[in-house]
Amino acid sequence: MLARLRSHLTGRLGWLGANLRDFRAERQHVLWALALLVGFAAGVVAVLFRELIGLIQLLWIGSSSENTLTAARSAAWWLVPLGPLIAGLAVGILLHRISSRRAGGVADVIEARAYSGRTLGLRDGLWSALVSAITVGGGGSAGREGPIVHLGATLGEAIARRAALPEWCRRTLLSAGVASAVAASFNAPFAGVLFAHEVVLGHYALRSFVPIMLAATAGSLISRQWFGPDAAFTMPDYAVVSYFEFPAFVLLGIVCAAVALLFQLALRIADDGARHVDVPLWLRPAIGGAVVGLIGLAFPQVLGVGYETTNLALSGQLSLGLMLTLIIVKTVTTAITLGSRFGGGIFSPALVVGGLTGAAFGSLAQSVFPDLASSGGLYAILGMGAVAGAVFGAPISTAMIVFELTGGYRLSIALLLTVAVAQGIVQALHGYSWFQWQLRLRGLDLREGPHKPIGANARVMDFMEPLGDGASPEFPDGGRGPALRPTDTLATALRAFDVGGFDRLPVVDPSSDQTIVGWASHLTALQHFNRALVQSSVEEHR
Repeated sequence: MLARLRSHLTGRLGWLGANLRDFRAERQHVLWALALLVGFAAGVVAVLFRELIGLIQLLWIGSSSENTLTAARSAAWWLVPLGPLIAGLAVGILLHRISSRRAGGVADVIEARAYSGRTLGLRDGLWSALVSAITVGGGGSAGREGPIVHLGATLGEAIARRAALPEWCRRTLLSAGVASAVAASFNAPFAGVLFAHEVVLGHYALRSFVPIMLAATAGSLISRQWFGPDAAFTMPDYAVVSYFEFPAFVLLGIVCAAVALLFQLALRIADDGARHVDVPLWLRPAIGGAVVGLIGLAFPQVLGVGYETTNLALSGQLSLGLMLTLIIVKTVTTAITLGSRFGGGIFSPALVVGGLTGAAFGSLAQSVFPDLASSGGLYAILGMGAVAGAVFGAPISTAMIVFELTGGYRLSIALLLTVAVAQGIVQALHGYSWFQWQLRLRGLDLREGPHKPIGANARVMDFMEPLGDGASPEFPDGGRGPALRPTDTLATALRAFDVGGFDRLPVVDPSSDQTIVGWASHLTALQHFNRALVQSSVEEHR
């Protein structure tokens, strides 16, 4: 009996020892420590970013509060259009004098995660944050979440590269920066974790959960220490009146899907239109700012992130006609803001448009079925999640963001149903989230699976056989047949093998097409490709 127990314990200890050795070999203990560092760093920069927005807004309308509507109404009327105009001039000068690069966002982070050669420079992250802070602080109709997600990701990648960690660790730390940024920006740690996995990382792996959760916790702690623990929106105690109301939630999901599609269409039309206008780059933000400022003079509800407008919709303080008008005006001003090369994201505008859509739908439902329909504020919450989730293609994390922003956990069943309907319709009709559509316009379609990024990430130099001693570096008889270069992608090489039916191709010096530096075989290229696919599958399941 004792011998059997000793044997059992020895086997268990051996198993634990093997797991610990694997844990250390993968440097997961280092990853955990660095994830905490990334989380605190991203949380600090998120706080600084929000404070910078407040400072710019203070210079504009005399208030750093997110209650932009109240501050704009209290300021002199001429200050309202002046803010977006001056912000546009400032952004235009920066684009002309410092960098013409477009402010980065979530699509850039997804691209950097999927394609190892597409790095996120810390300077680009700071540049994007500066341009976006001027945009939002000056009254532009944009969100603060996209730029801070981009900056958090750049921090994570910078730390990963300096620590010389494996590629999967780089992707995890990049996602950890995103989780912390979302948690700090929204005061929503759970949403930060889910958003990092659902939108950026693209899978749920157990060994990535711990570092990403640590980072989200750190970012949320920093944010709550500075801004307090309160939710972003003040919401009365809403509840679903009757289960007979669920068909109305389905109908709301359909309406929100239509609004989400039109919202994306407006963004795309504005971006295309701006590209075809023959106006100097530095002048575009100023023209866009002037237009937004004039619109804001009539409808100050659309200026800035718009959270105060959303609060008014939640509390039922907006008329039906005004809400329907603001849905259109907020969509147009957001499209003009982003199309004219301002910075900023689209999450806050999508929340505002969704909240207005839901509140307007709820107002109509109450007028038709006064005894069955819940309040317009409840429908506003559902609309926020449905429109934003459909635009982002992130139904789970968006639903969680709405829960944590409003504290409306009692509405979970209704919210999940509405978000699911909206997401399903947009997926069926359009097939892309806004971020996926942005990447598709760059020639990157991540919906096709991991083989496309693998084919673009690997290079011929990764699997070629260098020229052996005594082998001639010249083509025989001075001829020049099909050849590859060391910097060609794996996808290019496989295409060349397949089209020409070659089993083996020479690899030539990029500076001299007649000098052979090695050979690449079709079999070796396929083996390299298969190993990368296996590693990708392992990463997603460990």
